[in-house]
Amino acid sequence: MKSTIDYYIDQLINHTNLFDSNINTFDSEKTLDFTNEVILITGAAGTIGEELFRQLTGCQYQKIILVDIAESALYNLSIEFQKQITDAIVFKVANLNDFASIKHIFETYKPTMVFHCAAYKHVPLMEVNPYEAVKTNILATKELADLSTKHQVETFVFISSDKAVEPTSIMGMTKNIAEQYLNNITSDPKTKFTITRFGNILGSSGSVLPVFLKQIELNLPVTITSKDMTRFFIGKQKACQLILESTRIKNLKNNTLIFSKSQPVKISDLAKSVISISKKENLTIEVTGIRSGEKMHETMISVNETLAFTEHPDIFLIEDKKKSAKKIADFKSLENITPNLSTQEVESILRAFL
Repeated sequence: MKSTIDYYIDQLINHTNLFDSNINTFDSEKTLDFTNEVILITGAAGTIGEELFRQLTGCQYQKIILVDIAESALYNLSIEFQKQITDAIVFKVANLNDFASIKHIFETYKPTMVFHCAAYKHVPLMEVNPYEAVKTNILATKELADLSTKHQVETFVFISSDKAVEPTSIMGMTKNIAEQYLNNITSDPKTKFTITRFGNILGSSGSVLPVFLKQIELNLPVTITSKDMTRFFIGKQKACQLILESTRIKNLKNNTLIFSKSQPVKISDLAKSVISISKKENLTIEVTGIRSGEKMHETMISVNETLAFTEHPDIFLIEDKKKSAKKIADFKSLENITPNLSTQEVESILRAFL
């Protein structure tokens, strides 16, 4: 039985012209062989981490370690998959900023493949919690990457965001700096670092669609920040299948990828379509104004980047037009950021890296 949100997603894809028909094309019969892999997923109880796990359960693997700080969400995931759980699936409640705990996980389970999905993603929240954004999105990513190099992890996949491109928000800046760090260590001969960059996951927790549905359920006005704002969308099943398939592409000239080339969607059009599907009369759309850190329009690549084909029709390589020297980030200034600093002070430190 489909959930309410899945019903709306189906209706939006199949009965409106908002999205490409293949936005969530997913081949459930297609499986990849991870027989020799010990797979670590951070943010395993989040939208991307959970869907990666869901798809991996249909594959051959040696062991999967699911790491998340959200105890209840991780517990619910374990209950859902309790019939499939064996010693090959491990649930670990851990804070990525507790480096001793993460180090212990690497030493104990010796992962060969890491999918780093954990991050703080909500732009307005990170504008007022910049210290937490820096700790989790940058410093924890650095620690995971360093541990992966030290322990000779074969494949490290970082889940990035279109908000990392020419960022205006704290969240986007932290993702951009994390991408920079991974780009600086891609020359390591043992660990292959891959950055996967995409837009909004249609229907993900905390994204705009669940907010609309909650407002409709309560007969409240559906709120948007601007009539003209656009965003890129991709379905979680397709996104995660492409993440897994990206690990099998060989001889990449670079390490940053995007998935598909969909057109941006106006959030106001999405709101109108959701109201129409609900069949509720007299619902209104209320424009609340752009929030701090938000862009009117996102882009998947910067003005200094271009796209190249790979062997996969839905996976594209991002290349640097200028072939400029990679920045070497001095993380001491980031490590010295404290909760006492204002958003403006943290932003000033972050902008020095851009």
